[in-house]
Amino acid sequence: MTQPRVLLVEDDTSIARFVQMALDELPIKLVTCSNVPDAMQALRSGGVHLIITDLMLPGESGIDLVRKLLDGPALGRTVPVAVFSAGLTPVVREQLVAMNVWRMLSKPASVLDLETCVRDALHLTADLPAIAQTGNDSDPISATSAETDEAHAIATHFAGDAFLFKAYKDSCLHQFHADVKLGDAACAAQDWPALRRLAHSLATVLLTLGHPTESVRAQQLETSASHLAAGQCVEHWLELRAFLARL
Repeated sequence: MTQPRVLLVEDDTSIARFVQMALDELPIKLVTCSNVPDAMQALRSGGVHLIITDLMLPGESGIDLVRKLLDGPALGRTVPVAVFSAGLTPVVREQLVAMNVWRMLSKPASVLDLETCVRDALHLTADLPAIAQTGNDSDPISATSAETDEAHAIATHFAGDAFLFKAYKDSCLHQFHADVKLGDAACAAQDWPALRRLAHSLATVLLTLGHPTESVRAQQLETSASHLAAGQCVEHWLELRAFLARL
């Protein structure tokens, strides 16, 4: 029996990895693309049962992808579209509703949010294998603030699965080394749009990993970069860089 195909359009490798890990227990085939042209090619190959797309993508945006589906229903407009983004402002939500987007998920979403999205879209709840829900039934943890934040992240975003959290965290630590180099290069070239894209990604990843303070700092960096505020960009990046280098 052919497994249902879910198309994920996400250019951030850490977020794509999180979605892959979150859906790993479901009997689906996850197809990942990092841009709209590749997503359209995947749709032309057929068999896609659900599209999950970010809004901020290189080149054309997630909004552009939805517009293409509206203009060419044969390419997959009948397929449910879930927008998965940290930029779901009230204005954006209204725009997506007007475009008949099926569901909106704010980043960071939990494992259960993603699983429920897929189950609802595919109408396979009765056929999908039961997934053990790991509750957080242990005694309250007496720990440092960092450990408390991490425990909260495990309970909130990973359904209490500490092993899944650790696997995702390990994959992110490798990516952070590349992120530091990318941020340094963007600052040196005064490429504020590139720094903004990096900050946008880091804000979600850091919050998912249980670093709310650093996530806010990344959001501040994103705002500064969007306003081309060079001094603030450098200041916020150096603070964020110092934290990433310690991980």
